Amino acid sequence: MNGKVATLALVLLSAGSVMANESVYIDIGRDKCKTIAEEEGMYVLMTCPGHADYPVRFKEADIRQSVSFGHLNQRYADDAFESFIPFNHTGTTVEWRIAKGGTPVATILRWFIENTDASGASVPALQGQVLVVSKVAQKGDGKGCVAGYVDALANPDPNALARKIADEVAPTFRCGIDKASYHGTRGDKAAEPNSQLPE
Repeated sequence: MNGKVATLALVLLSAGSVMANESVYIDIGRDKCKTIAEEEGMYVLMTCPGHADYPVRFKEADIRQSVSFGHLNQRYADDAFESFIPFNHTGTTVEWRIAKGGTPVATILRWFIENTDASGASVPALQGQVLVVSKVAQKGDGKGCVAGYVDALANPDPNALARKIADEVAPTFRCGIDKASYHGTRGDKAAEPNSQLPE
């Protein structure tokens, strides 16, 4: 009987590993992106290479950045801007979570938060790091948005936690309806998000 239970457990574990999403890493350094619109020192809109035919849309305004992924409809492409309240910038390596069949369902991107001291000056010692998990917009829906946050400095294995959110939360996350939140421990360097999505 114990042997049968052990065999069943191995089968279930094997099935789980087959069904798990895979990661693909893609660099979205600005030198790889194409500028769509720009107002010097004020605003820039770029498209960057993504996974397969899923593009990346990069925006920056007022020293705050926003990144969206996939086949956005026109309203989301034009009006969505999800960032943080303090000044910030993103890393350039995107982790795409790819479901069985090859469809990217979520991304993970590291944000650097320029927290300030009492005088209002950005201080390197106060800089925060947040892993932002985003839902990838699909052609049939057109909506891509942030689905969750992980404080990369306050959790022992933030990447694993971000992948869990990417696989379990992001695919069914309803942009414009559900509210993205922090998962795990949130420290004092993980800033408050600022999300603007079309109604």
